[in-house]
Order: sequence, then C-alpha cells, then structure tokens
Amino acid sequence: MELSKRLQQLPPQFFASLVQKVGAAVAQGRDVINLGQGNPDQPTPPHIVKALQIAAENPVTHKYSPFRGISELKEAAAAFYKREYNVDIDPLTEVAVLFGTKIGLVELPMAVLNPGDWMLLPDPGYPDYMSGVMMADVNYETLPLIAENNFLPDFNMLSEESKERAKLMYLNYPNNPTGATADLEFFNETVAFAKENGIAVSHDFAYGAIGFEGIKPVSFLQADGAKDIGIEMYTLSKTYNMAGWRVGFAVGNAQIIEALNLIQDHMFVSLFPAVQHAAVAALNDNQTCVQELVDSYEKRRNVFIDACNRIGWQVEAPQGSFFAWLPVPAGYTSQSFADRLLNEADVAVAPGNGFGEFGEGYIRVGLLVDEDRLEEAVQRISKLDIF
Repeated sequence: MELSKRLQQLPPQFFASLVQKVGAAVAQGRDVINLGQGNPDQPTPPHIVKALQIAAENPVTHKYSPFRGISELKEAAAAFYKREYNVDIDPLTEVAVLFGTKIGLVELPMAVLNPGDWMLLPDPGYPDYMSGVMMADVNYETLPLIAENNFLPDFNMLSEESKERAKLMYLNYPNNPTGATADLEFFNETVAFAKENGIAVSHDFAYGAIGFEGIKPVSFLQADGAKDIGIEMYTLSKTYNMAGWRVGFAVGNAQIIEALNLIQDHMFVSLFPAVQHAAVAALNDNQTCVQELVDSYEKRRNVFIDACNRIGWQVEAPQGSFFAWLPVPAGYTSQSFADRLLNEADVAVAPGNGFGEFGEGYIRVGLLVDEDRLEEAVQRISKLDIF
C-alpha cells in the first residue's frame, strides 16, 4: 500500500532527524551535552502530579470526556486569562481544549482554510507550522524575522497581492527559535493590519510565561480588538513542565474556536479527564512554581551568554523563551557549524536553517540543562579555536 499524496508531501520531521544524530553519538558512548532539544528538563510540580493521582482514582474520570473538554478546564482557562492578562474570555464559546497546542496549530488551517488558500508564516519559525500547511493543502508566504527589526515581521514588506490573498497568519512571541518578544504596540499594529486586510491571526503563546529581567510577555489578546480577528494558543507544556501530558487550549474569537471544536468533534473525544483535572489545578493553584521556573531559566541564560561572550562569541541574550539564537562564525553554514560542534565537541545544537530560510546563519540553543553543563558546553566549544 502506498502512502497518500498528502503524507508523501509532508516535510521531513526536523526534530526527528536531530534526535537521531544525537542518539547515534550517545550510542557510541560519547558524553553529549544536548542543547538542541526543546523538551523541559524539570519535573512537573508535585501538586499537579498529586491532582492527577487523585483524579485518576475517581472512576468517573475513566469514562469518555465530554467531546469539547470538561467545563472546569474551560472555566480555569478563562480565569487564568483574566488573572494574568486582564482579558475576558467566555468559557462556553471562546475556549477550545487541545491535546497540546501542536494539534491546534496543525489542524487550524484544515478548519478555516480551503485547498489553495494562502497563509502567512514567520521565518524562522517552529517547523511544525509547515505540517499544517501540507495537511490542509494550502499555500503559504513567509514573514522574514531579522535582527535589524528585532525579529518582528514588517507587514509593509508584503506586496498588495500578498495582503489580498492571505487569509490566516501565524505569529509566535516569545519566539521560537529567536527568543525575541513582542510588545503591545506591535500587537495593536498586527490587529489593525489584520482587520484592514481580512486576515485571521493565530498567536502561538507557548512560551508566554517565560520573560526575563522582570518583563512579563504580552498576550496578543491584550491588544484592542484582538478577539475580533484572532485567537491565542496556550500550552501547559512549558509553563508547568507538562510537555508529556499533552494539554493546552486556544482562546479568543468565537468563530475560530468553534471551527477548532468542530474539527476536533470528528477527530477526538477530548483528552483523559484526569489530565484535564490536573490542568485545572495547574492553572488555578499557587503560581510560585512558575516564577521559580522562570528564575531558573534566567540564571541559565545569564551563565550561558556570559560564557559565550568571554570566549569571544559575541551574542545577544534572549528576551524570553528558553532558547538562545546565536550567529554562527564566518566561514560556516548553520548545518556545518552544528555538525562540527557535535562531531568535535560533543555539543548538540539545532541548526537555524531547520527553522526556515532566514534561520540560516544561526544556531538555536536550548537552556535545558543545568548551569554547570552550559558552562562546560562553552568550554568545549572554546577548545575548537573558532573565535
């Protein structure tokens, strides 16, 4: 049996290839410091684990969930947005429960676009955005994110034809892979641009909790009129170290939320109710664990960036997320530099070209090992006499 044309057209899974390379090196007995991953290294806070245990012991949670998720989780998502961002969300019509936000990002084009329609994607950007493009059989144009514009898109660079044909746009701040953040002024400009051109917006807020130097990342939905044209997707994977739990939600424009809910009615029967109850505890209970996590990432960021600058690698500190976006030295491509670090220093990083055309010339580093290992990684790189 042959694969469908849709599956044959899917792009190679970038992270799967990266994991395979690192796995092969580890299998040889090498001590690889893996900075190429985006998988949180800390455990889920104990009170959330306990909430899961208690819920799982209740036979009620062993039954099917309501198709669109339990009401308690939708209410918790609405309360979370009111508390954290002063944004009003109707839990009945403006929340969609997701199996992690990757599901939402991949299925959204299938829910709101027709084959042949056009959407706008950030470049560099999360590689799995392309999965949604291919699954929905739609076209796309990229929004270049460059250092000179603080890794924000310049909508004025789009042609009139591009503005007219685009129906959906993805944004992501704090940004993966660049670590850049967006302010409220940018989101207000985005809303105005989207309204003027009839473009729906989906903001991937996966790293929404992780901002540095006391600056809290801004929610897209805080912009005036954002709910008129867009939604925001929020995952518990990063904020609460719940990556393997696969739970998140989308909030915002009721029509787009209904589209997500409708497509999921035909694909899922929501997620394990006990996981949903644990997510309620995460969103509603004491948030001290979140600040402690952010403080930990900021310490790692500072240690790593300082170490890089000490060896002559002039790099900028990320403003948010748990990634650093570093320029490669002269004479290297993203891939050749990443390969040399793995082959000669046993340091794994993600080459920037895997995130798009405008990722060439950079590597992405995940701040997902402790400070000693980050220091050691830079020491190993320094022995290559590159800088």
